[in-house]
Formats: sequence, C-alpha cells, structure tokens
Amino acid sequence: MGTVCLAAEPAELPRGMPEKQGVSSAAILEFIEAADAKVDAMHSFMLARHGQVVAEGWWSPYGAEIPHTMFSLSKSFTSTAVGLAIAEGKLSLDDPVLKFFPEDAPARPSENLKAIRVRSLLMMSSGQLSNEVSQFSFDAKEPLTREFLAMPVEHKPGTFFFYNTPGSYMLSAIVQKVTGMTVLDYLRPRLFEPLGIENPTWETSPQGISLGGYGLSLRTEDVARFGLLYLQKGKWHGKQLVPAAWVAAATCRQTANGSDPASDWEQGYGYQFWRARHGCYRGDGAFGQFCIVMPEQDAVVAITSGTKDMGGVMNLVWDILLPAMQSRPLPANPAALVKLRTRLAGLTMHPPRGSAAPGSAATAPGRRYVFATNDQKIEAVALDFGEADGSVTLVMRYDGVEQRIRCGNGVWVKGRMTFVSDVMNPPADQPVAASGAWTAEGVYTAKIAFYETPFCVTLGLKFSGDQLLYNAEYNVVRRQPATQPQLVGRAQ
Repeated sequence: MGTVCLAAEPAELPRGMPEKQGVSSAAILEFIEAADAKVDAMHSFMLARHGQVVAEGWWSPYGAEIPHTMFSLSKSFTSTAVGLAIAEGKLSLDDPVLKFFPEDAPARPSENLKAIRVRSLLMMSSGQLSNEVSQFSFDAKEPLTREFLAMPVEHKPGTFFFYNTPGSYMLSAIVQKVTGMTVLDYLRPRLFEPLGIENPTWETSPQGISLGGYGLSLRTEDVARFGLLYLQKGKWHGKQLVPAAWVAAATCRQTANGSDPASDWEQGYGYQFWRARHGCYRGDGAFGQFCIVMPEQDAVVAITSGTKDMGGVMNLVWDILLPAMQSRPLPANPAALVKLRTRLAGLTMHPPRGSAAPGSAATAPGRRYVFATNDQKIEAVALDFGEADGSVTLVMRYDGVEQRIRCGNGVWVKGRMTFVSDVMNPPADQPVAASGAWTAEGVYTAKIAFYETPFCVTLGLKFSGDQLLYNAEYNVVRRQPATQPQLVGRAQ
C-alpha cells in the first residue's frame, strides 16, 4: 500500500447543478415528495453525480452536521479495513479464523470450524446454525470471539449464505489482532482522514473491539464520500486509498443469496456489500441507512431514515431517480431548481397535528400522575402547558430520574433526555427533539425523536378525571413489540 495518507481533504464535496450533471431537478423533487409522503420517516438524502453533490436535504430535526447511527452499513467499512490489512500483508483471505484466536478455540474444534476462513466471514458463509447466530449475545461476559467459535458449524464454510453479524465482529477482531488497533483507529489515517470524514465513532465490545457489524456513526456526507471512493475504484483525489482489486472483489457477487429478480436482497452478496438490481451495489443498515453505488450512472445515493420498509426506499430510487439520470447535460431549468432547493431547505419530519390548546377534558397544568411499578420504568408524568408559543413541557420521572422535555407545537424543539429501553437500547443520555399537540379531546400526543439514531417514540397521553392512560409506540424496533402495554396513572 505504501505510506499512509494523513492529510484531510476539504470539509465539503463539490456542489453542482442537477441539470449540468444530467439529472432533472423536477425528477429529484418528485423523489423528495414521494419519499416524504411514503416513507415513515426519511431523515436525510444526498445525490452525487459525476463527483458533484446535486441535491441534499435533511428532515428537521436531523441535520448535515449531525452523526447518525449506521447499523449494518458499518459492515462495509469493516470490509474495507480487512482489504487494507490484506494489502499491507497482515493477513490473507484464506487464513483460517482459528489461526488468530487459538486461546478461544474449543478443545476439539470440528472440521467445519477449522475450515472457516476470512473469506467465509466476508461472504456471510461461515456455516453456523441460523438459530445460534440469531441468539448470539453481544453483551456476553465471555470474550465474544470465544462465543463465536463455540457456535456449532452446521454447513461447510463457503457453501451456505446466512446473514451473520457476529461474523462481521470476528473480522473486526481479526483486524485488531493483526494490527494492534481497533478498526476505527486503523481506518482513521487510511480512510477517514483522507476522505475528510471527521469525528467518526464506533461502539466497542466489553473487550474493547469495534463491533464491526454495527455501531459506526457518521454524517450523511461521510456516507456519500465512502460511496464515491468505491465508485472511483478506491481512488480519491489521485491517490489510491483502497486497492482497485479489493473494490472489485468486495462489490461483485461472491455468493448467491436467492433467486428473486425483484428483490434487492437476492441479487448476490460480496464482501460485506450487497449486490442490488440495475447493476448497482450497496452497503445498508437496519431501518433504512443506505450507501447506494450506481456505476452505470456514475452516481451515489446516501440516505438515512427510520423506516420498517427499506425495500420501499430503494424502489423510489429505482423508479424515480435512476431513469432521471441522462448521459448528457440537460437544458437549465431555473424554475424547477428553485422549487427543488426551496423544498429541500424546508424539509421536516412530520410532527403531531392538532391543537395547541387543551380541551375541557384535559388535566390542570402541572398535575402529577403516578404509576405502579412497570417494565417501562415510568414512575410519574405531568404536563406544563400554557406557553404563548403552544409548547408543552413533558415532565417524566423515569427510572428514578426526572426528565423535562419541551415539545414544540408544529415544530421540533431540541433537548436531552435519558430513555433506555429494551426496544431500542440507545445510550443513557442523548440528544432528542420533541413535538406535540392536543390531537383529541383530553389527548396529548408527543413525538420524541432520538435524532442521532433512527428511533422515535410517540406517546399518547389520555386524561380522564383522575386517571391518565399512557401509551408508547416506537417507529422501528429491534426486539420487543413496537406498541408497548398501556399504563394507567393516578392523580396525586
């Protein structure tokens, strides 16, 4: 690979006019309108064509400088670290995984376990039992490498595709083993700094290893930069940051994962990259985090969102954006460009709609309702309202700590809160934005967005005499039901 490049590039990518890069402003606006109406909820969008950003937007309270949890899009960065370590002679695709962790191996490893190679992990074809993989605990007290190697290996490695996030963790652990650095630290001078990606963060295991399969947080433009690097076959401003051969191998079909021509999850799998329809490929993460690379169109689409329907997001890209890309510049369309930019500048995630003023059935301001012990750890709730701007302060005693969250009326108001839940399991204290309205007689609906993540919770508070019915529903979930059991509070 030669010397490591340490110089960061300018903070922003070049910006350009859509029509000059062969894309219709009207078509991009159509995509934005469709995404806003059909995707619940889009957080950000960026389209780069011929190396220039031609459209970008963030749905308030999300923003250009705010990092966002990438979930499994992290895997494509881990793959890149593996490719760089191979180029530096630290390991090879055909190295057996047991070679790196002899201290964690079972006393009598099976022949299939012995046959798991770095290549097998990259292809999601290490052969473990699907049930064992789905129950793998990243909170285990034992080293996670030992937990992985203890899983039965039912299939001969390299012959059976099964999506395996623990396998991605093993790739991260291998990189750390051979370089002495976490994947995050290893990639800093080799990838993040040359690309101008500032302040990336990556969650670690109890053993101090970057989680590999998830846990990376980046800005939307950082995702676009990564996609452009791969689109340019690993080259960035004239420097070969990632070997072109690795880019080609990682993004081509290394293994079959289905046969449905209409499914973007059955077009083949590379080395921690998905093949997609229309000759494209992508890194993606749960709830709609996308880095879509379109080689034939010389384009990259970066998206963050919090949606249950990831396929629906990609369908909008294929149905609207892809056919809008022409091989030559288009005639200027100033009116359409103004409409597009105005719309992009005013995007907002949909807040609750209703009245700023409580009806006659609502409780008196500040009246406190207490709850019996419950799994949601909600102890007490009160509302402070009557502000001239229609905002309401939600006062919650949660797991022994009082929280005050100001909810804007028709707008998002930013603050911080602690809200650890088995549903989404975010960090203990984090930034939030809240909005609320009286959506029915005696019913206050508050929406709280954890805007560095895909997660959002909607609280429905129904006041009836001395009773408060508390309902919580999450937009997307990892484990438990989105709709939580109703709680009943009593006025003090």
